[in-house]
Amino acid sequence: MTEMRLLPVSGKQMVKVFGKIGYKVERQKGSHIVMSKEDVILVIPNHKTVSKGTERDLIKDAGLTVEQFNKLLNK
Repeated sequence: MTEMRLLPVSGKQMVKVFGKIGYKVERQKGSHIVMSKEDVILVIPNHKTVSKGTERDLIKDAGLTVEQFNKLLNK
């Protein structure tokens, strides 16, 4: 059941994971990184630790489950 827990991640780690599934960095303004893939746009805060609610929303918007995200994070 531990795979379903959200792991604390930084913005840079999120960018790396989403890059693995085809998202490309479009631009960065201040502390926000904009990534896109087809019609989906993700705005990732470039913080040391992304808040759990934001992390969960971004994972969902990217079409992943928490378990899939955690597996990609650990690869």
